[in-house]
Amino acid sequence: MRIVPCLTLLLLVFSVSAQAPEPAPLAHGSVPGEPHHHLRIENEYVRVYYVEVPPHENTQLHQHDHDYIYVSLGPADVVNAVRDKPEVHLALRDSETHFTRGGFAHVARNLADTPFRNVTIELLHAQGEAHNECGFVIPGQGGAICDPPFASEWADTQFETTEVRLDLLWLFANGKHTESTSKLAFLAVGLGGPQVRINAKGKLPKTLRKGEVEWFDPGSEVQFSHEGTEVAQFLELTFKDSALRRRP
Repeated sequence: MRIVPCLTLLLLVFSVSAQAPEPAPLAHGSVPGEPHHHLRIENEYVRVYYVEVPPHENTQLHQHDHDYIYVSLGPADVVNAVRDKPEVHLALRDSETHFTRGGFAHVARNLADTPFRNVTIELLHAQGEAHNECGFVIPGQGGAICDPPFASEWADTQFETTEVRLDLLWLFANGKHTESTSKLAFLAVGLGGPQVRINAKGKLPKTLRKGEVEWFDPGSEVQFSHEGTEVAQFLELTFKDSALRRRP
């Protein structure tokens, strides 16, 4: 008579385990996935997503197979609930940028009365060793304090891995930054503040606004500029191994 309750308990545990949700995929190509991740760029190096979670809502449980960088667009108050790990509360500042190793599934819960927005850049190549430079991109790891000098433009390397380098570009009063026949591919990410003008050889001029992303192949000739006395900023993520794969 005591066997039946034990069997019932075992069946109940098995039933609960069997109903555990599978992580939603992140969208790539025409494949639907986690609905708060909106694919913007996909190539052999990256998948870039614009992420927006409404106030007091959650993402679905979803899987990050690759290392990635995320850039917060505005302040955020979120809970990062990684499957099978304790939850972590994050209070993020506007433009705060972090690097995260992949290989986990999680839910992001927005605790704020405003949308949680970010740019998530999945790095499709193995990144190897990673370290901070002038930024605190890797949480819990120290970095150097790098004050920009007075100039028309300046670049601070925020962090590096074996495969990529992340620079924060400063454009001072009417500043300009030129990539003259860049040997490597790079991604530009717009931050807050004054808008940045992009003039790329062979393309129509564009404006890089907050949260927007632009991809540039090796060999691109690009000038970034802005007009006014305020300081404009944007991020450049350079792919060190792209010269090896440059097509003739």
